[in-house]
Amino acid sequence: MRRRRESACDRKAPHRLKSSRLVSTNPFDLWVDVWRKKWAQGEVVVVRFADDTIVGFQYRREADRFLEHLRERLAMFGLELHPDKTRRIEFGRFAEENRERRGEGKPETFDFLGFMHISGKNRLGRFTVRRLTIRKRMRRKLREIKQQLGQRMHDPVRQTGEWLRSVVHGYFNYYAVPGNIGSLSLFRDRLLGLWWHTLCRRSQQRLPWKKMLGLGDRWLPRPRVLHPYPVVRFAASHPR
Repeated sequence: MRRRRESACDRKAPHRLKSSRLVSTNPFDLWVDVWRKKWAQGEVVVVRFADDTIVGFQYRREADRFLEHLRERLAMFGLELHPDKTRRIEFGRFAEENRERRGEGKPETFDFLGFMHISGKNRLGRFTVRRLTIRKRMRRKLREIKQQLGQRMHDPVRQTGEWLRSVVHGYFNYYAVPGNIGSLSLFRDRLLGLWWHTLCRRSQQRLPWKKMLGLGDRWLPRPRVLHPYPVVRFAASHPR
């Protein structure tokens, strides 16, 4: 991974192409770029990380056409889209208004890179994309920690506390995005409860919860937002 942010002009493009142009050698990206120039009339936004991809369209008809053409393209190589992981949903600034006018329910959500993305509004009533930790991911992480706590049951409290602090720091460094503080607080509370049950099992006595809260205040950091809003990152990467 790169140690610093770089713009397209900072990278050296291969094949003697101009350095001011960012060139992708991923076959999917190249195909989408050709498709966009040939078929798209509205805006098309592609967000891809490894094999996880989100494609946004301004018009529904273009989304349906893209999905049909993508299936045909993959079939040429004996491949197909996963039926449970491929959906076409209405999402964005006008999704709630349009669905309400048609008498439909709230806009659907989608999971991407560990977050559930929700079409919502901020305190001022303006559109915003809410991102919450996927509950399944949280439960899986807590199960892993529970297993580790069982193996560390007889370690000194200080040693276990230092380890848990590093675990919580790492978890928060990824998931501490705006609007996700509630999920992070839930994670910390569940983790504190797991540690408390482990200490009670070790001593065969019920540790007072008030004392346990003191251990949590000492070793488990409280959640706070560590990442800026997407619009802030976009403004920093694309100054006017």
